[in-house]
Amino acid sequence: MKNKVAIVTGASSGIGRATAKLFAENGATVVGVGRNEKELFALRDELKDAEGTIRPHLGDVMEVTQLDRIVSETIDSFGQIDTLVNAAGVLKGGSIEDCSLSDWDKQMNINVRSVYYLMQKCIPHLEKTKGSIVNVSSVTGTRAFPGVLAYCVSKAAVDQLTRCAALDLASKGIRVNAVNPGVVVTNLHKRGGMDEPAYAKFLERTRETHPLGRAGNAEEIAELIHFLASEKAGWITGATYAIDGGRAETCAR
Repeated sequence: MKNKVAIVTGASSGIGRATAKLFAENGATVVGVGRNEKELFALRDELKDAEGTIRPHLGDVMEVTQLDRIVSETIDSFGQIDTLVNAAGVLKGGSIEDCSLSDWDKQMNINVRSVYYLMQKCIPHLEKTKGSIVNVSSVTGTRAFPGVLAYCVSKAAVDQLTRCAALDLASKGIRVNAVNPGVVVTNLHKRGGMDEPAYAKFLERTRETHPLGRAGNAEEIAELIHFLASEKAGWITGATYAIDGGRAETCAR
């Protein structure tokens, strides 16, 4: 990633933050996009002695004008885009009976629409650098789980978007892949409405639901994203990689 320019959404927490950090440690200039200004600047300061740098970019991926600004300001500042990592996401509970239209729309807008649009806006610049896109999907994109309908559908859409875009962009030399994590220790579920006791119980249950007997951590996912974004993965495109402790291989329970 040395001398590469990467845009990473969701960079103020979780998988996005771990990815932005790893990229910068390996020499990239990272435009870290997020809504938490304090956390973005804390990440920048944490990496002040790294080989690469973090450029905090306060923005909301639900706003099309802000997605336009992410791309235009990156080009104005650095002149290129080598990698796009779409890690911003939101999870809200709800079944087919009680998922509200507003919760449905929010998850589709953040988890799918913003990914689609930001990919589209980056294409002309990624074509020049023969760059790569890595989308953060989920095991819920490949398997059905009760009580998280809209999230499952949104991640299945990300997987298919990844595959279709990979075919569309292969002739331009742009690679498009996705990672499909199982349960990872982040703020995703708590922001979706779980209180601390419920989340602790949820993590404890991963000992049973994940064959490797534990939840994952954001740094593990970042390592796979880093590989897929790098030239070492130069012959990989259209892939959706399970990184889930074996969760996708089990029956729903």
